[in-house]
Amino acid sequence: MDGIHDMGGTQGWGSVEIDPNEPVFKEDWEARAFALSLASMGVSGTNLDAFRHGLERLHPVDYLSEGYYGRWISTAELLCVDSGILPPGAVAARARVMQGEKVDEPADVETQKPQYERGGAGSLREIEDTPKFEAGQTIRASSLRKSGHTRLPAYVRGRTGTVIARRPAAVLPDSTAHFTGEDPQHVYTVEFDSTELWGEGAEKSKVRIDLFESYMEAA
Repeated sequence: MDGIHDMGGTQGWGSVEIDPNEPVFKEDWEARAFALSLASMGVSGTNLDAFRHGLERLHPVDYLSEGYYGRWISTAELLCVDSGILPPGAVAARARVMQGEKVDEPADVETQKPQYERGGAGSLREIEDTPKFEAGQTIRASSLRKSGHTRLPAYVRGRTGTVIARRPAAVLPDSTAHFTGEDPQHVYTVEFDSTELWGEGAEKSKVRIDLFESYMEAA
């Protein structure tokens, strides 16, 4: 889906400041947020792709204002609400109670965990389909636009690039995020010229991105 999360190639966000001594977690709560977010996927019966889609579903203002691990916590809550582990508004109500307010906490709701079958551990799969593309071939990235989850970033859609290598086949996030099956596909590393992506005024460089086979077409 298109949204504020897909920032690749957009302008106006300022320079990227890199702290070579930046700790993994700047504050203790971030480590707890990380652990709770991972646990939420197991508790809610979801998966990593559904979690990524949850991040995409956050309100744009919340996405920009909550910070990295703040977004993780909000997404963990979202997945638990989706699955009926938490009723809507439960976290906010409990926080107010813990601050001494007298508020009614929402009643529990029926659990509705997603039902789907996994084809194995992790995301890599063995498939028998013949690869449609090979190294050195020129391809065009799909102009796909969809309301659901996808790993095809907006800045490469409709652009031409060169296949550099074929990677192990993997489950398609567009499907697994919505629990509609795994649809495993071949994956390719594709190289794009920066001017193809952002015009002649772009800084000269090469950009490599891994694309699922359904994201590609022969150019």
